Amino acid sequence: MKKPMIGVLPLYDTDKKSYWMLPNYMNAIEEAGGIPIMLPLTTDIEIIATLADEFDGFLFTGGHDLNPELYHEDAEIACGELCIERDIMESNLLQKVIELDKPAFGICRGLQLFNVILGGTLYQDIPTSLQLHVNKIVTHKQSPPYSNLVHDVHIEQNNLLHDILQTDTIQVNSYHHQGIKKLSDKLTAVAVAEDGLVESVVMAGRSFVLAVQWHPEYSYKVDDYSQKLFAAFVNAAKSPRYNILIEDITA
Repeated sequence: MKKPMIGVLPLYDTDKKSYWMLPNYMNAIEEAGGIPIMLPLTTDIEIIATLADEFDGFLFTGGHDLNPELYHEDAEIACGELCIERDIMESNLLQKVIELDKPAFGICRGLQLFNVILGGTLYQDIPTSLQLHVNKIVTHKQSPPYSNLVHDVHIEQNNLLHDILQTDTIQVNSYHHQGIKKLSDKLTAVAVAEDGLVESVVMAGRSFVLAVQWHPEYSYKVDDYSQKLFAAFVNAAKSPRYNILIEDITA
């Protein structure tokens, strides 16, 4: 069976004006049976459409904060560094990928992107917003090593995430200061932290639109659940036409 080609959204160093990539993203995809390719950072709509057509699945990576203008808010003092080019590229690519019903897996910023582009909002800084309104304080921004699992996540039943992990509770790592405030009405929250923060979302009516707030790319070598996430994503990205050929041969 053909190995699926996975487009990995690039990270960007503003000071050096350069693309870069965490090898963990690439290695986790490769070990799950996919071929990871870092995409160019482009705002050209035609190029974005071509990328959406050519690749079998897309990993929306972590990184910069999303521009609050995308969800009709002004930037607060605690809002971090923005990358407008990423916002433009990823918002257009995500909408095209959803239209084509190709697998999309979001990690950290990826989850926040899915929510914002589909109509939701964010806490711009969890320590100065969410934690003012809850009794349970959860560590959402841990110290290294980032493969350590630092807090529990409760997983709802009867959804894609639960089907993949086959458990109601897992421990996850965590390294973010933003999170979902108002959930998009096009997404379903399928996992939450003890303080109520949404930790995973799926999109109904699509074969594989899944995002998590934690970082399975850091923990996949030591955590079976992280491995299962990448395996499910890569398996979803396998081209249907090759599955049909195999069915024809074995019939």
